[in-house]
Amino acid sequence: MAEPRRQFTREFKLEAVRLATSGEKPLAQVARELGVLPNLLRNWKRQLEGQSGHNPAAAFPGNGRLPNQDEELRRLRREVETLRQERDFLKKTAAYFARESR
Repeated sequence: MAEPRRQFTREFKLEAVRLATSGEKPLAQVARELGVLPNLLRNWKRQLEGQSGHNPAAAFPGNGRLPNQDEELRRLRREVETLRQERDFLKKTAAYFARESR
């Protein structure tokens, strides 16, 4: 059976990124010492630098939850896709019945 996914706290991620960017040790060595994969540590570093603008309070929203704007954007994209599928279905149906009535 597969192992459950490990979850890391915001504080752990921030400290790991701080250690990796301090320049004292290579990123791979820091990752090995912390027991995480180097790619995971690189992703955390990118997330901290990119999305939050180095604002630790906004970095790493917890437990798989997206920030409100991202959550709303995801919901709207799903809704747009559903509406497109419905529209395409109705177009095909209308074309079918138009052919039948000739």
